[in-house]
Amino acid sequence: MKLNIIPGLALMVLPLLFMAGCTASSKDNGNEKQEQPTLPVLTLKAVDTVLQTPYVADIQAIKNIEIRTRVKGFLEKIYVDEGMLVKKGQLLFKISDEEYRTQLSKAKAALSNARADARATELEANRIKLLVDKKVISKSELDVALSRLNADKATIEEAQSGVKSAENHIVYTNIRAPFDGIIHRIPLKAGSLLEEGALLTDLSDISAMYAYFSFPENEYLQYQRSRKSDKDGREVKLVLSDGSQYKHPGRIEIVEGQIEQSTGSIDFRARFPNPDGLLRHGATAKLFVSTGANDVILLPQQSVFDIQDKSYVYLVDANNQLHIKSFTPITRLAHYYVVKDGLKPGDRILFEGTQSVRDGMIIKPIKAANKALAIAK
Repeated sequence: MKLNIIPGLALMVLPLLFMAGCTASSKDNGNEKQEQPTLPVLTLKAVDTVLQTPYVADIQAIKNIEIRTRVKGFLEKIYVDEGMLVKKGQLLFKISDEEYRTQLSKAKAALSNARADARATELEANRIKLLVDKKVISKSELDVALSRLNADKATIEEAQSGVKSAENHIVYTNIRAPFDGIIHRIPLKAGSLLEEGALLTDLSDISAMYAYFSFPENEYLQYQRSRKSDKDGREVKLVLSDGSQYKHPGRIEIVEGQIEQSTGSIDFRARFPNPDGLLRHGATAKLFVSTGANDVILLPQQSVFDIQDKSYVYLVDANNQLHIKSFTPITRLAHYYVVKDGLKPGDRILFEGTQSVRDGMIIKPIKAANKALAIAK
């Protein structure tokens, strides 16, 4: 009799035990799911700060000229080398001047002949004047003599110009530095035949440098409004192509008078001292302009994640549930974002740990210090 009952009971009890086990397992899993991670949460605030906005800058020497010949001839000697620092008036190149010295000798001889002819004509005019005064000959003879004298004087002036021109040609064969600077590449060698206007080298004064850059119209207006005086906001910083910061700050000197219609921008120029000669003509760098920003929201970089070129944060609602929220930044700097729209003061966001959470998750929030604000200040 027992043998018949036990198998039946077993068939009834086993499903109950299985269901009980499943229920217990479900409860255990539910407890695990209900565990909420403790994560730092930041409440956004509007603050006043200073933005460092980067612009691409074209570096140019305060003086940069081409050294060209003013006369023809053979390049006789080169007194400098590429990259050399030279002083104003220093002799750079020598062009052969034998031909011009010959021309000078001819011009001087022509001047002597012109003066001799004029002296003879003057004596003749004086003799004729005496005869006219004695009424021996007519006054018209004197007029002719004086005309000849004037012509001879004009010849003298022409001969003097010839001498001066020949002397100048000799001077032009000695090519000197018009100012202190650094010599660029020298494409020609000694012995080269030069035509008038041939390029010998370039000379740059790099004692100070200009950095040219462009403001978009809207950023230009923001920059102008943020300045409290003519001197305010003039100081700028330069970051070189290797990422290092140039140690000497510069100052904005001029702004172009009109906005370029094709680009919608306006050109600026800043001046930087260059005592060590580190900056060179033709270099590029990033120029940072400081502009005041009032009532802006700063987001720490660790709070932000990007998906397909868009920026997002996790918004924490009143129930401590996470929601993905996109926003538009004004700019992205080293340690923080400046928010343009999408977020407002009072919003709570996940400060860090964005990679370990998901949308809809409930967390246990703890207060996080706004490190980005500390950096900004």
